Amino acid sequence: MPIGSISVAEAGEIVSTTLRSRTGELVDNTSKNNPVLRRLKAKGKIKPWRGGRFIMQEIHYSGNTTYRRYRGYDPLNITPSETIGSYDFDPKYVAVAVTISGDELLMNYGQAQVIDLMEARIENAMAEMSNGLDVDLVSDGTADGGKQIGGLQLLVSSSPSTGTVGGASRVTYSFARNQRYQALTDGGAVASAANITNYLDRLWLLCLRGADSPDVILMDNNYFGFYESSVQALQRITSTGTGPSGQGFTGYKYKGADVVPNGQGGNIPANTAYMLNTNYIFLRPHADRNMDVVGGDRVPVNQDATVNIIGFAGNLTCSNFALQGTLINS
Repeated sequence: MPIGSISVAEAGEIVSTTLRSRTGELVDNTSKNNPVLRRLKAKGKIKPWRGGRFIMQEIHYSGNTTYRRYRGYDPLNITPSETIGSYDFDPKYVAVAVTISGDELLMNYGQAQVIDLMEARIENAMAEMSNGLDVDLVSDGTADGGKQIGGLQLLVSSSPSTGTVGGASRVTYSFARNQRYQALTDGGAVASAANITNYLDRLWLLCLRGADSPDVILMDNNYFGFYESSVQALQRITSTGTGPSGQGFTGYKYKGADVVPNGQGGNIPANTAYMLNTNYIFLRPHADRNMDVVGGDRVPVNQDATVNIIGFAGNLTCSNFALQGTLINS
């Protein structure tokens, strides 16, 4: 039955249409609010996954053993060097619902009030999706029985010689291990304003390969506070207003890399920094489900309501773990 000038079915159609027109805005806002995603977007590292059981990410590592000095007719070494051709990441799925009940339509009688209600619900759903992905992208991927996106805690692990990533055993394959510097174990004292730059220097050398170097250092608030205290007087290294993609984040520079805080939310474990080379990190959303509307409006058979779903399918991947590093306190 029509309610004012809008029926339940018409309300659902408006929600669906509005959501479809705003999915690009949702994708943009999510990347703008996450310093790592912002850098990935700026460097063209958000690449669609177009189906298949796994998200395949080609391996990039300096494991070629065919370098051979020769003269004349000496035989060359043409032995294949790769043991596996790609990392295989499981796709992960996320959904957020926009729901409006029949009694809410009745209480917001008239087209203008209904549209205002739906706009508010859509804004809330978009914020929930963006915030949830922000949490997942720094996670270890174990939440909800392993259904979570495998974030930085998985890709750049504090225990890089254990477990599996991208289908490769870190116990067996050294090239699947990221770098790690332990402040107390390797440096002799937990991180502080007095030593954090020295510890970053040590980790930097581990992550360096010629001119190929880290470009983003993401820190929890404790470590960022130490780094800020150690360099604040050196105004020449401040990158206020530049951030990982050229705008939007206030931070500092370290050897050309942007140093940015995790900020409010505390998704990064306490006393942790991630030194990232984003040339080899990718967000791989499915081409047809990158924070898009899944299907159309849905009317439950036993409820007076209309439901629309915003969905994401994909994962965060890495093609070279050896050039990524983490600094921890242990």
